[in-house]
Amino acid sequence: MPIYEYQCPKCGLKTEELVVSFATPAPKCSKCGTTTEKMLSTFAASVSGPDSFSGSDIGGSCPSGNCGCSSGSCGL
Repeated sequence: MPIYEYQCPKCGLKTEELVVSFATPAPKCSKCGTTTEKMLSTFAASVSGPDSFSGSDIGGSCPSGNCGCSSGSCGL
């Protein structure tokens, strides 16, 4: 079961809920009773092996180092 993050539009309380499916209705705020809204959230993944990136590659840096952007994080 996935964990979703919700925020109350009235009082701003943020919560995490373990839900059965994507279609499960948003829970009520435990503080004020208003129906919460699902938040966009990020996820983490763990990769290992010979094809995985090193710690210095985290953040979307250019694999070749020659992507034409000064920061190296242009995603190309």
